[in-house]
Amino acid sequence: MCADGRPAAGGVPRLRLDELLDELQARMDEVRGTRDRVNGLLEAVMSVGRELDLPQVLHGIVEAAVVLVDAEYGALGVIGDDRKLAEFLPVGITDDLRARIGDLPSGHGILGELIRHPEALRLSELSEHPASYGFPAHHPPMHSFLGVPIRVREAVFGNLYLTEKRGGAAFDEEDEAVLSTLAVAAGIAIENARLFEEVRLRERWLAASSDITSALLSGAPQDDVLEGMLERAKDITRADMGVFYLLGPSGELRGSLALGDGAEAHRGMVLPSTAGTLAEAAVARGGLITVADVATDPHVTVQPERWTGFGPAVAVTVGTKEKLSGILVLARRHGRAGFATAEVAALPGFASQAALALELAERRRDAEQMSLLEDHDRIARDLHDLAIQRLFATGMTLQSARRFVDHPQASERLARAIDDLDATIKIIRSTIFGLRDHEAPGATPKLRSRTVQAVDEAAAALGFAPALRMEGLIDTDVPSAVADEVLAVLGEALTNVARHAEATRAEVSIVAAGGVLTVTVADNGIGLREGGRRSGLSNLAERADKLGGSMEVSSRVADESGTRLEWWVPLAAPPV
Repeated sequence: MCADGRPAAGGVPRLRLDELLDELQARMDEVRGTRDRVNGLLEAVMSVGRELDLPQVLHGIVEAAVVLVDAEYGALGVIGDDRKLAEFLPVGITDDLRARIGDLPSGHGILGELIRHPEALRLSELSEHPASYGFPAHHPPMHSFLGVPIRVREAVFGNLYLTEKRGGAAFDEEDEAVLSTLAVAAGIAIENARLFEEVRLRERWLAASSDITSALLSGAPQDDVLEGMLERAKDITRADMGVFYLLGPSGELRGSLALGDGAEAHRGMVLPSTAGTLAEAAVARGGLITVADVATDPHVTVQPERWTGFGPAVAVTVGTKEKLSGILVLARRHGRAGFATAEVAALPGFASQAALALELAERRRDAEQMSLLEDHDRIARDLHDLAIQRLFATGMTLQSARRFVDHPQASERLARAIDDLDATIKIIRSTIFGLRDHEAPGATPKLRSRTVQAVDEAAAALGFAPALRMEGLIDTDVPSAVADEVLAVLGEALTNVARHAEATRAEVSIVAAGGVLTVTVADNGIGLREGGRRSGLSNLAERADKLGGSMEVSSRVADESGTRLEWWVPLAAPPV
């Protein structure tokens, strides 16, 4: 010490100076660590806020949380409408380990504690909490735990779960503060992503509705349009399977279309009613119904095995209660998240738009049919008023000119021309009647159209198309029982021509005149063979005999080869 009492130079204890320097360094490190953590938090908030795709936003939140609090494992649980975990997004567990663990948690134990009590929860040892009841097989050991709720507009959207702080330490208050701050930013980011997702969904639904309407009104086949509607709805809602049940006027299931996993079991369903199906529940609910597990739902009592392996489902009516076109059902595999309200909010509007498009398409088809029938009437009127009258006038002129012709061959040719005109007039009159005789939708086809179909079908076996002539009021004067016999006669006669005649030409004539119906089938084949089987011809003769008629088979006129079959029956009932 100096003489004046001051401490000598270098008298400050060296140990004390080192302690001060160490403390200063620690404070600097703490400030630097806090700065780095704040920067990390700001970077995480910015990163989370930049995304608009909701799945990416949720995954980014978990990854940021794990880094910020230095945890080994993290997860984000999304709470569903049933107050259970609808989705669970883990980080830190490999896909292989996740598969070995099995089903993802649904919200029991500690995870459910935050659902029941949405407040921050910090534990140094998980197993010591009363709500903890252990982990499933293959689950990694976990001790420290930190959980905070994520709120979106004061409603709890889900929870952040962090476990196993690295280094074996417990999570502290600073970790809780950082994670709570991230949760606030996450709530804002989730809200933005959800709004963006809702807008995008509405746009996709509107685009799908517009495409369906355009396709139906452009004349595309209805089944193709319905399959397109089903595919779009399945894609927009991320469903694994879609089914469209076609409803009849009495509420019966008259068929179904299905796309996706397990669709084979649902195609072509025909049932007398919708009772015991999800379709019935949708109708009773008045439009839309969602179920958590369609495979075990009490609404489904008819053929429930069709839904094995499926879980969440949604059904919506297409049409109104007065006129239902069908029921649209979308389903996801068991274990997937249920259909959120935002996902299916636009589904009733989409279904209503589809029903309107179906109704407009049906009205357009009716209008086209009416236009076609009007064209038929106009053509028939023109044929009657113009063509027949001119042909008749021409025939009369030829008849009057015939007496001035002395040459026998010329006179004969005039007579044949007059007969041809008479035959042409009869054909045109028959055609006029066919144009004006409109069959009611769903009614049994008339004899005229059935005859045309039978002759067309015989062309494949014959190798050529037979000529066909029909005269008289065969659709009105021929009873239905006789019409059935006519079709049988035509079938047998044309089959005989195909098998035995070796013909290259055949003519079919059906004439209803003078209270008699005459069916004639002629060919240019080899004619009747001596000793040939006649069982088929005998059957035709028996059919004519039962109806009070007769049948005759003969060779054609001398200058033509072949066979001529003439089958006739009275149009009035035969005497008893």
